[in-house]
Amino acid sequence: MASSPPPPDSSLNARRRSRELAEVTGGRVDVLVVGLGATGAGAALDAASRGLSVAAIEARDIAFGTSRWSSKMVHGGLRYLAKGQVDVAYESAVERGILLRTTAPHLVRAHPYLLPLTPDVARGQAALVMTGYRLGDGLRAAARTPRRLLPGPSPLSAARTRTLAPVLAARGLRGGLLSWDGRLLDDARLVLAVARTAAAHGARVLTRCRALELSPGGARVRDELTGEEFEIRARAVVNATGVWAGGLDPSVRLRPSRGTHLVLAPGTLPGLVAGMHLPIPGETNRFALVLPQQDGRIHVGLTDEPVEGPVPDVPEAPEEDVRALLEVLNGVLETPVTREAVAGAYAGLRPLLAADGRTADLSRRHAVLCEAGVVTVVGGKLTTYRRMAEDAVDRAVALAGLRAGRCRTRRTPLVGAGPQPEGVPRRLAERYGSEAAAVLDLVEAHPEEVAPGVARGELLWSVRHEGALDEGDLLDRRTRIGLVAADRDRALPAVREVLALPEAREVLDGNAP
Repeated sequence: MASSPPPPDSSLNARRRSRELAEVTGGRVDVLVVGLGATGAGAALDAASRGLSVAAIEARDIAFGTSRWSSKMVHGGLRYLAKGQVDVAYESAVERGILLRTTAPHLVRAHPYLLPLTPDVARGQAALVMTGYRLGDGLRAAARTPRRLLPGPSPLSAARTRTLAPVLAARGLRGGLLSWDGRLLDDARLVLAVARTAAAHGARVLTRCRALELSPGGARVRDELTGEEFEIRARAVVNATGVWAGGLDPSVRLRPSRGTHLVLAPGTLPGLVAGMHLPIPGETNRFALVLPQQDGRIHVGLTDEPVEGPVPDVPEAPEEDVRALLEVLNGVLETPVTREAVAGAYAGLRPLLAADGRTADLSRRHAVLCEAGVVTVVGGKLTTYRRMAEDAVDRAVALAGLRAGRCRTRRTPLVGAGPQPEGVPRRLAERYGSEAAAVLDLVEAHPEEVAPGVARGELLWSVRHEGALDEGDLLDRRTRIGLVAADRDRALPAVREVLALPEAREVLDGNAP
């Protein structure tokens, strides 16, 4: 089977990092983007695709922060519609459609979600939810997302409901409400695809480069691999560091909110094929999410709790969040899930703008702020990263008086979104899209598994083309093995062996031809 190479200049690796780091320290770019989560990577792509010279820096790794801790949903904003935030809901529906149709159809797919009508769901509440689902389908139509990509909602009988979710308690179950929304198999891979597409358009994407201080003319930066400090000069600066934005711009006031998810071991909820929305007791418009994963695990989320004090690099999932989510889940199951079935847990912090009231009630609108000549973008959500990036770059271009065209990212497919190859395993096609055949070549040359369903060849691909520099990049972001600590520990020796292979060292040491 003939394989296709990565798109021109989209490959990220240690060799490219060294070369481009030397370039930015000796020159000046049009736009410096700080932060390589979804919004920062999106801003780098937006600016580079307009023909601007771009440097995008990240203190750690691509998708290190909040972007990899999401619910993996690409949603149409139904919750915001219920709150009367029609503009936010419509924006979400539009951006969902762009991802499904054009920019990332290999990574974003429609998925069914089931709301079981248990005795705790009153008939009036069920009617209200169904009305909301139909209004959400109206948003889909308004956003011009075709029905073939996103089916409409429908009521289900009790028997059909238990076919999709046989783990539900049968007693008192009246049926279910089925809706459809977008989902990602892996949020970190979406961010990686955005960053690599930015690199293909000429952006210099530099990880392990920490911004120490920002100014309208650039930033003072430290190379976290060497400890060397240097300046990057820029005509415009975009601060896209999310929940950490206030550390670089003290005028930004945020109220971080913690969203915790559980990772249930494979086999915990046998036969579950749809996601589930479970009403949270005492709340009128909040639902827990149960989502089966490709590897057999189940993710259950999510909480919305305020976080006080310093923002940690990697948030912890507290035990009270674990107990609260299990309580909601077990309220609908025939056989309760025990604490021992929770193989792992993770938490992300939402960068919500400071305001009065509970964090669960704060608006998910994004904001583009400007203080002392630096543009900062905060708020929002993963689904609308592209629009957030567009607004931030528009502001930066206007502020600096840069000559640039209009935003092009609405019609720019991400790396992997091209024609899908035939004859490759489904798992590779769903992770790598049009690059799956090239990845398969490496997998066939290095088929040994480092974890179930993850071959050595995939890790070599990540080192050569996806900017992975160490074991953490491979375990925690290029793959998601690290979501379960025990799995991570088991895979670590094999990952270290991969990093020591000549095929990896030639790139990591900067000696590849």
